[in-house]
Amino acid sequence: MRKCDVVVNVKEDKDARPIALLVQTASQFESSIYIDTEDKHVNAKSIMGMMTLTLENGRTLTVSADGIDEEAACERIREFLTKAVPQ
Repeated sequence: MRKCDVVVNVKEDKDARPIALLVQTASQFESSIYIDTEDKHVNAKSIMGMMTLTLENGRTLTVSADGIDEEAACERIREFLTKAVPQ
């Protein structure tokens, strides 16, 4: 299992687009991917679960990935959460 802490830095967006893009990104990997906050443990491939999270800039999240491509999955989700600028 691979874990990485991430400080969120995403473009402000009033709709669900960043969440939808994050779920699409997570779904490209075979590994199980979860995002943890102080009070939630959410499957990053679940749109409904991810809608319960707030991707607030400056917030620290923990991304955990478990599976054959866990390292790449964790890195890609970290990259998305720190550099995402939806077009």
